[in-house]
Amino acid sequence: MLNIINPVVWVSAALTALIVFGAGVSSEAGKLEIRQINGQADVGTVEIHGVSAGEFSADLWDKGTLNLVPDVRLPLLEPRKRGLFRNIYAPSIVETAAGWRVFYGAWDGVDTGNDCIYSVDTQDFIDFSDRKKQIDHGEFIHCCNVSALRLPGGDYRLMCTVYPDKRDRNKPATFTSPDGIKWNSSEPPYAAKMTDIIDIQGYSKYADADINGMNVILYEDGVYRLYFNNFKDFGKIYRASSDDGKNYKFDGPALDFAACVNDVKKITVGKETRYLMGMHMNGDTLWYSLSKDGVRFDQPKQLGTNLGEKDRYMVAIGWVLRGNSLLGFLYGAGEVPTLDRNRIWARWLQKKVVFIASDGTRYEGSGALGPDRQIIKIPKGQTIEGHFEVYSEDSTTPLLTKVDATLVSGAVFVLESSK
Repeated sequence: MLNIINPVVWVSAALTALIVFGAGVSSEAGKLEIRQINGQADVGTVEIHGVSAGEFSADLWDKGTLNLVPDVRLPLLEPRKRGLFRNIYAPSIVETAAGWRVFYGAWDGVDTGNDCIYSVDTQDFIDFSDRKKQIDHGEFIHCCNVSALRLPGGDYRLMCTVYPDKRDRNKPATFTSPDGIKWNSSEPPYAAKMTDIIDIQGYSKYADADINGMNVILYEDGVYRLYFNNFKDFGKIYRASSDDGKNYKFDGPALDFAACVNDVKKITVGKETRYLMGMHMNGDTLWYSLSKDGVRFDQPKQLGTNLGEKDRYMVAIGWVLRGNSLLGFLYGAGEVPTLDRNRIWARWLQKKVVFIASDGTRYEGSGALGPDRQIIKIPKGQTIEGHFEVYSEDSTTPLLTKVDATLVSGAVFVLESSK
């Protein structure tokens, strides 16, 4: 069962805090502790750092016991305000040497309702910079639903939905860059062309296929994998493979499930490898599925549902990886069934932090600020005696127990291995 935490409610206060250490639980990295560090949390809260997910655990995801915490910024990213068309929704995230680059499809505060591809950089999902258009719709009305790769050599590949093709259908189109700056040998924004559409041999329904927002690329062992749906052949998620990323051969069905595939990641920890697929169906639910070989996927499990009316219609999902740690996911969602007023939201897989007051009152992490910071809401103007407890990403396995503390609002702490 997933533990989806409700968004934080802010309470005003601006005090200091004191914490006294107690018992810990040993781990391979040593004994954990919580200590105060210099800084200011938002008033009415305590901020705990060092809570991001550890290495990917196939067992955890198989069981579905995930402590997913919504980011307190609701949403995480909004469209720019200068233009009158504002609809930002299809995130795909790649890890870089400096952090991450978030590609997304949008009307990002522009003058016309034509989807294009943008990107923004972040070191920590706290602050964002260098927001710009990368791919223009060009010969098409729309270019959106980006799936992005950064290859081992540092070059980039994008697989996007373009509309219309010569049959008035949505099709996948690919764009390449040696450095993430120039696309298809042109300065950004590159104008998409009909010749950028890919080919899939062996899938007899491809010519008339309507592949809209269901074009996911994965790279492994020198081969590109494409996971896709077809609205004119719906109910299955298919796979195709390619040596060059442009010309694919059909492999067959990867999953029998009536939902749109949006991301697939290959994660290896030690000798164990899993493929993690994320799906949506433009409703109030997201799903995931696991595979040991990337060819056939297991029956999907529910990843989460909407938080409220503002993210009622969930239209896209993109996983966030750091090495072999799955930190959480971004998703596009909005409040109208026309699906044209979306924003980008975030949920983070984190350790569970609980402060238990001496009177038995529990103060649990109620939101996140990026993947590594958890927010605990505490009452205004009160000094609280009690202790901390910390659990793993399954929210039940104890990592730290009975850390006695006196707590008030406004302070920042860090969870770390003792030295």
